[in-house]
Amino acid sequence: MKAKKVMVSGCYDLLHGGHIAFFKTASAYGDLYVIIGRDGNLLLLKGKKPVFSEKERLYVVRSIRYVYEACLASGTGMLDFEPELKRIKPDIFVVNHEGHSNDKENLCKKLGVEYVVLKRIPEPGLPARSSSETKREMRFPYRLCLAGGWIDQPWVSKIYPGSVVVAQIWPTMDFNGRSGLATSSRDFGIKIWGDRYPDGNPLENAKILFGAENPPGTQYVAGSQDHLGLLLPGINELKYNGEYWPYKIQSSVDKDTCDWLSDVIHLVPLKPRPDGYDPLKELHLEKPFIRDLGDAGERCWESILKKDISGLGKAMSDTLISWKKILPLTVPDDIMKDMETNYFTNYPGAITSGCGGGYVIVVSEKEVPGAVKIRIRY
Repeated sequence: MKAKKVMVSGCYDLLHGGHIAFFKTASAYGDLYVIIGRDGNLLLLKGKKPVFSEKERLYVVRSIRYVYEACLASGTGMLDFEPELKRIKPDIFVVNHEGHSNDKENLCKKLGVEYVVLKRIPEPGLPARSSSETKREMRFPYRLCLAGGWIDQPWVSKIYPGSVVVAQIWPTMDFNGRSGLATSSRDFGIKIWGDRYPDGNPLENAKILFGAENPPGTQYVAGSQDHLGLLLPGINELKYNGEYWPYKIQSSVDKDTCDWLSDVIHLVPLKPRPDGYDPLKELHLEKPFIRDLGDAGERCWESILKKDISGLGKAMSDTLISWKKILPLTVPDDIMKDMETNYFTNYPGAITSGCGGGYVIVVSEKEVPGAVKIRIRY
């Protein structure tokens, strides 16, 4: 009995286990024909070229044992496979839920081709993956400062040493600019390496990024906690003592610790700080205030390692209170009142991500209304 013809179409860039599982399932219906989008059409549809060329993607797909034949699409637009659909005349056209569209289904009905939508089911023991998720995870990360911020500036830490705690987070969304997630430093990194996490030694890359953003003669030097937080995986305690660069770095890329922190951190959006906002107009560089700030960073780090949510929350709240004492304009009165009324009393602790705006970073084991979630990259 002659096997049925089965067709699928797609980009098939950054091939992963999810693609193979899809091909395997689709090939169970008959001989599998794979139609691959051309570079030019993908550029037209997505505004950027695929990571791998059409020639290389075709070579890789043809090498997969579940594929009977593969070719490049000769059409354009979302239905670029239409000429091949008419030429090959498959019995079945298969898509997954992510690839389903009414236009595809209507075209198949018009040509008398059975239309099948598959669920995304990975091979046993393997994670479910999608191309969009894989590409997102390759992008340049963001930085979250949890405690001790501003002590990375020498004019602060020379008065009293202390710690900053930062975490590298996946770009699970495009976080707001001017919101205290090191987006300005991130933009410099993207200029150097493109919008992808760079290869090489993370510490050396952080030094490169620090130098690029702070060339000789820079009036206001961006703190190195931004560059280290962007490029060092996991969670990091950075110890400062009157210098731009920390004298000691402690790191954790332990999966359980990073997953725990991802679970208890919530970001509630605030308005980004206004253009031209200067948080340094008013300074109170008093030793007791700065000692409390550095101490909050140390307690934050210890609490994370212990998975102590109460200690973590208090360290974050204490950091915000110290900021208000040292640099009052970093925490405007209306935001401080909101923090005291809605967050300090209802959750183990909270802090703002940026000066005068950004996000409220809330520590909670329960859901926080209006919050978005983050994932620590380890």
